[in-house]
Amino acid sequence: MNELSLLADVERHPLVPCEAVAKLGRVVLLAPHPDDEALGCGGLLALLADGNQRAHVIVMTDGCRSHPRSRAYPAARLAALRSEETLAALAVLGYPASAVTFMGFEDGALPADDTAGFGAAACRLRELLIEHSPDTIVLPWRRDSHADHQSTWQLCRGAASGLSVTFRWLEYPVWAWSPPDAHEVPPQATEVRVWLLDIATAQKRKRLAIAQYGSQLGTVVDDDASGFILEPSMLAHFHKPWELYLEPHHG
Repeated sequence: MNELSLLADVERHPLVPCEAVAKLGRVVLLAPHPDDEALGCGGLLALLADGNQRAHVIVMTDGCRSHPRSRAYPAARLAALRSEETLAALAVLGYPASAVTFMGFEDGALPADDTAGFGAAACRLRELLIEHSPDTIVLPWRRDSHADHQSTWQLCRGAASGLSVTFRWLEYPVWAWSPPDAHEVPPQATEVRVWLLDIATAQKRKRLAIAQYGSQLGTVVDDDASGFILEPSMLAHFHKPWELYLEPHHG
């Protein structure tokens, strides 16, 4: 990874004890797809549940395009399956079905800030922020190299900018763990500080939560050889006893 990236040599960053989650207060966590919440933040969610803190997960898209050539799992059936997997994963982490909102945007079609539908989507998200009144918003890294991840960040920024309150803002990488393309700008020390959250006590539960996503692990949908699968090399980033968070220097 680019030597200027904050995601290089990550264990040089400070390790924050698990008790630090108590300072986050009420949390709203945004997942671009069903599984991002478990991959990026499963440990954080488990620790929050352990402390009886209020957390709400918002899943932005339905995940229906991960296996576009599957006949056994056409888009509608795959979307339903992925929602079921999310509920199962969150149950492992200590959350009831009421702790998640499925926004229902089609996988790969989340409005970006320069496209039609962005304003309406930001308004819907703003209503959820008002309803759940978070102290902390957790969302994907702003330049995570997937369009839906970037749109999630843009929509949250748009939603939050219309409110009179301020939030603590934490970003988590998913695709940014991959080596960046030439045009990608990795996280820089001038824009965010990085810290690692100690999730050792929740590590097994996080792995079990990720395991609920059989559709993404190659154990459920077996009739689309070109379909998406979480490769072991990628999963390795999420099987650590810590999670990495990027916190902007400015709001």
